[in-house]
Amino acid sequence: MSTHYAERPSRLPGAVLWTKGGGGAAADGAAGGLVLPDGCMDLLWTEGRLLIAGPDTRAFRPGPGLSGPWAGVRFRPGAGPALLGVPAHELRDCRVELADLWPGGEARRLTERIDAAPDPAAALEELALRLAAAAPPEDPLVRAVAAALAAGRGVAATAEAAGLGARQLHRRSLAAFGYGPKTLARILRLQRALGLARSGVPLAETAARTGYADQAHLARDVRELAGTRLTALL
Repeated sequence: MSTHYAERPSRLPGAVLWTKGGGGAAADGAAGGLVLPDGCMDLLWTEGRLLIAGPDTRAFRPGPGLSGPWAGVRFRPGAGPALLGVPAHELRDCRVELADLWPGGEARRLTERIDAAPDPAAALEELALRLAAAAPPEDPLVRAVAAALAAGRGVAATAEAAGLGARQLHRRSLAAFGYGPKTLARILRLQRALGLARSGVPLAETAARTGYADQAHLARDVRELAGTRLTALL
């Protein structure tokens, strides 16, 4: 496994399979560096351990002493709770051992199986596919809410389109995404803005196209959610 971070679309629809080799700290998607909030949950493996990364409300920086290698399956927003059997808000801003959530013997057997696999990342992906096959059908409302907010639709319009009141949408969002729809919308807007900026779109235009009042508003959101300056992050 390379010492660099790499990712590809998973065979599980909407998910991403990522890997990070040894030689540095790691804990999930952008292992070894700053992990930004993205509305997602991850199933993580490193030798001898299976963990779940809950949805973040702020940037997560992996601590020292976790040398890897690591692999992870990042589920699309709202998909993790049904597969993993735990409401998203219970894992908000947490990294939790799978053995703390599932029967210890089952978690241990799964960990040993992935440890022994020739390609642990592929074995982790197979586990995710098995979890998806055994999970209840995905709630189409949750997926529609995530898609609407990811596209920049307002919270009130999203609630109306889903046929939900504000309180209902908030309650459903906590269980599915880990936080309310306003926070999710803010996080997904930042991800859209970073995608545009990294593609070369000027920052003022990026801010305007993603619904910020101006470039300074975008910079404030980056500081609050990522804990760093926009230029440093890019």
